Amino acid sequence: MMVSDNSALFWIFGVFTVLLAICGFYCILVTRNFIRTLIGLELLTKAVTLLVVLAGYVSGRTAISQSLAITIIVVEVVVIAVAAGIVFGIFKQIGSLNVTKMRNLKG
Repeated sequence: MMVSDNSALFWIFGVFTVLLAICGFYCILVTRNFIRTLIGLELLTKAVTLLVVLAGYVSGRTAISQSLAITIIVVEVVVIAVAAGIVFGIFKQIGSLNVTKMRNLKG
């Protein structure tokens, strides 16, 4: 009975995780705004973190999945902080967050 509960939980949260990842990919690929691209990157990393925790719960290895999730969160914060700094510098330089205006930069 415990196996069927875990597999049902895996499928429910697995579908949610896949939908979250699809939203992240869509946000990255379709938008022309740097901030929305960063939000899409956040959605993707949250989907991966949720999937790692879910796989650890289903397999019974929660300790290692929690430590891996914390590592993913720390790396995510560093990447987003650096990317936000770059986006802020681009905004100061060209006055816009539109990707198409960045193509006109020289030097």
